[in-house]
Amino acid sequence: MDHTTREVRLAAALVEAADTLTDGFDTAGYLRRVSDNCVALLGARAAGIMLIDGGRAVSLTASSLGADVALDLLEAQTGGGPCLDSYGTGRPVPPVSIRVAHADSRWPDFTERALRHDIVSTFAVPLRRRETLLGALNVFVPTLPPLNESELLLAQALADAAAVGLQNHRAYAQYRTLSAQLQEALSSRVRIEQAKGMLAERWDTTADQAFVALRQFARRHQLPLDRVARAVIERVLDDARLRPEGD
Repeated sequence: MDHTTREVRLAAALVEAADTLTDGFDTAGYLRRVSDNCVALLGARAAGIMLIDGGRAVSLTASSLGADVALDLLEAQTGGGPCLDSYGTGRPVPPVSIRVAHADSRWPDFTERALRHDIVSTFAVPLRRRETLLGALNVFVPTLPPLNESELLLAQALADAAAVGLQNHRAYAQYRTLSAQLQEALSSRVRIEQAKGMLAERWDTTADQAFVALRQFARRHQLPLDRVARAVIERVLDDARLRPEGD
């Protein structure tokens, strides 16, 4: 990939990573595309992303190219590996030779599987948003280290963009949920007021007395007040059942 083509591809990848403010957002598909862009830009054999919470992996996503290899190597890191090291320190794990790491008993389960897959070297960068760590991006390379420092920085840029995208979508989803809850609360209040008015008119009484009747009926039958109000509006609840005892 020539320099200009790579710059264009990187710019497109960063724009794509920012596009997370949608209702149909698919986290797994999003992280797979980030991994795919990493593979294409770095000429890697495969890449994967491990989301981590409380020091434990909660999600594994692999690039489309070499997916089986990437998933196997991410799963092998439960006892230690580049992703957990990068997450633990909040810093990149520079490119390391798999054979050297295996000989030094560094990440033994991980390096054993990597050798079986003919992976020559690997490195990882954290997914971070300021002080918040979400996981790590792991790249599996078919050449010996070291990579050019700019390639490590490129991987970190993709990981940072992904972390921002994930955090932005999380905030967006929380906003949408809160907005829906507020709208439902408002709609419920409107229905209750409407039911009060209807009963007050039918019974020739005050709105407050009608509300007391609604509330007492809801409590007696362990029903949400909004459900009782809806039944009144839709005229599926007999007024006689609503009147307080003795009326």
